[in-house]
Amino acid sequence: MPAVSSNLGFPRIAANRELKTALESYWKGKIDESELIKRAKQIEKQSWIWQKEAGIDLIPVGDFALYDQVLDAVELFGAVPQRYQEIEWISPIERYFAMARGISKYGGVSAMEMTKWFNTNYHYLVPEWSEDQAFELNAEKLIDQIQRAKQLGITPKPVVIGPVTLIALGKAKSSDCSLEKTFQELLPIYVELFQKLEELGVKHVQLDEPCLNVELTPTQRKWIQESCEALHAAAPNIEINLASYFDGLDENLELVFSLPVQVVHLDLVTAPDQLVQALKIISDDKTLSLGVVNGRNIWTANLDQAIAQVQQAVNQLGKDRVQIGPSCSLLHCPIDVSSETAIDEEIKPWLAFAKQKLDEIALITKAVNEGQDSVAELLKQNRTILESRSTSALVVAEAVRQRVSQVDEAMYARNTSFVERYRQQQQHLKLPILPTTTIGSFPQTREVRKARADFRNQRITEEQYQEFLEEQTADCIRKQEEIGLDVLVHGEFERNDMVEYFGEKLAGFTETSNGWVQSYGSRCVKPPVIYGDVHRPKPMTVQWTEFAQNQTEKPVKGMLTGPVTILCWSFVRDDIPRSETCKQIALAIRDEVQDLEAAGIQLIQIDEPAIREGLPLKQADWDAYLKWAVDCFRLSSSGVKDTTQIHTHMCYSEFNDIFQAIADLDADVISIETSRSQMELLTGFVEFNYPNAIGPGVYDIHSPRVPTHQEVTDLLKQAIQVLPIERLWVNPDCGLKTRGWKEVLAALKVMVSASQELREESLVR
Repeated sequence: MPAVSSNLGFPRIAANRELKTALESYWKGKIDESELIKRAKQIEKQSWIWQKEAGIDLIPVGDFALYDQVLDAVELFGAVPQRYQEIEWISPIERYFAMARGISKYGGVSAMEMTKWFNTNYHYLVPEWSEDQAFELNAEKLIDQIQRAKQLGITPKPVVIGPVTLIALGKAKSSDCSLEKTFQELLPIYVELFQKLEELGVKHVQLDEPCLNVELTPTQRKWIQESCEALHAAAPNIEINLASYFDGLDENLELVFSLPVQVVHLDLVTAPDQLVQALKIISDDKTLSLGVVNGRNIWTANLDQAIAQVQQAVNQLGKDRVQIGPSCSLLHCPIDVSSETAIDEEIKPWLAFAKQKLDEIALITKAVNEGQDSVAELLKQNRTILESRSTSALVVAEAVRQRVSQVDEAMYARNTSFVERYRQQQQHLKLPILPTTTIGSFPQTREVRKARADFRNQRITEEQYQEFLEEQTADCIRKQEEIGLDVLVHGEFERNDMVEYFGEKLAGFTETSNGWVQSYGSRCVKPPVIYGDVHRPKPMTVQWTEFAQNQTEKPVKGMLTGPVTILCWSFVRDDIPRSETCKQIALAIRDEVQDLEAAGIQLIQIDEPAIREGLPLKQADWDAYLKWAVDCFRLSSSGVKDTTQIHTHMCYSEFNDIFQAIADLDADVISIETSRSQMELLTGFVEFNYPNAIGPGVYDIHSPRVPTHQEVTDLLKQAIQVLPIERLWVNPDCGLKTRGWKEVLAALKVMVSASQELREESLVR
């Protein structure tokens, strides 16, 4: 029997973001539910066809979701929170999107909390566990996917998030909630699912348990054992592929290989050394699934190296006990590099998107099964590409490396302590208590996007585009003044994305024309590609920030993306340490900060929402990462006067375990996302005794709902009860670019009104 190729998941957005178009058309009422489902099935079918045509033997089904795969698991196992069950919904689809986005009808219901999927920039909806939670199987969608895949002649491999990971991804919403009880009541629903899949003739199931790549508690280890034993006993004819990724199994390796599963997946991109240990302990009844193609980055694979890894396993186990695939789902990659037109012709061959990664997997499989002579010419081409990249003059900038080598400790620190700086800043800025501001961006309307596209495609001149941007910026300033905000922003109408924009301005980056990846729901981002040493050829934001400041007497906040976030939200070069690239970016941002200050900008926000996201999965690796991540932020922010106020922003991550690192950033003001969790995150900052100023988000910008005055007031009162009012700022959860002006203006007026009311109450007291 030959080795087989297997994929773990495929991007769901479609080649030209057709999923985004369909979702937003449905939300706006332009198409109905049946049309949305029809388009979704067309997208799903095309992804299956691409994988089949590439030569993938085991093709995933159930990895497609209209919004999020974790939300799909919530529906699959009937784990819908009670507040969504209490309303008579028009349809299950409406309930599904209410959980994802909130809804204004039926009295209004808020969305589920959202956070990052392990250490990626993909956001998932957080399951909610309660003591009275009831589960039931709703497998109709998955069964339909399996049947449609079979009609295409595909061997389907359903993808199911495992019970231990699903519980770990969620949150207990009441103090009396027992997660042991949750597991014991959820497991029979998994058993019922596997029995149904076996009845359908399914031979392979991918059970995703990425929690195996973090430190498990004794209880979780017990759950892993119990769940695998129960599922194997319930469906003995199903081959369970236990998949984990983003790191090595390490201390969980022996546990995994003792389980009654038939296939174990290893991420050999992140942790190549685990193969040796796995081969030492694997039993005769198990197959290895080898993740040898990087599912999270876009560099062409070293095929010789990948073939050697697979051959090492084949030599011991035989071809029939080896599967070949990506390190993780290809969800995190763009779809097709062949459609790219904007990339330098020297750089383009260095890149492989999802479809090219399928070809790499198929090629490695063929080389193992038929011998390397069968793919000799392709291997030769691959070696030429790798050699071109390693020797290219585009990659190394000696002046950049020299500057990095000259960074000293003094460059990482502000001149005085926060207490002294903040006192000076209050005197200098003369802001009221509970000052109001926003996180930076304002609506990117169709008109804004059209003008940007017209300029890119030379349908309007640079002068016309500049005039348009000036009109938009000036109008944004006027709107903010009318609302009554205390600290304004310029609106970022010249920016396509908070990272992509800087990637276009910095040397060492290249941009793509269609390199989209899903961030959440219909939100897609186009990460820039860092291929070489990074530096700033000229100022990037000063012109527009200075223009905005000239339109108003109120202070305008300069808006920058921090070095760690630029790093994490780009496709990063893999030929030097990430920390080295981050330090190069930090120096470029430092130059920009100093230029903004010289232009008279008194507040500068350096966004770092990816600090937590970049944290390694293993706690043993945290300190080293946090040291260089914090250093890079401080390097970017510390070269200013005490009176210049440095802000930062973080959102949609769990920060409870890195509060010391957040404090070490020494930003004067941090704004955080807290509204979806009802200020839950703020409790952690209070318990840690966070020393600097905080702006807890008071309304959810990802929901189309406009918050009520009472909702915002209640959240602010919660904050005032636990933090000194002198160190509190008032702001939304995140930037406003994805919202419309009507709801933005309404929501901000509510926010300002609530702040002013509480400000007056505090003065009376």
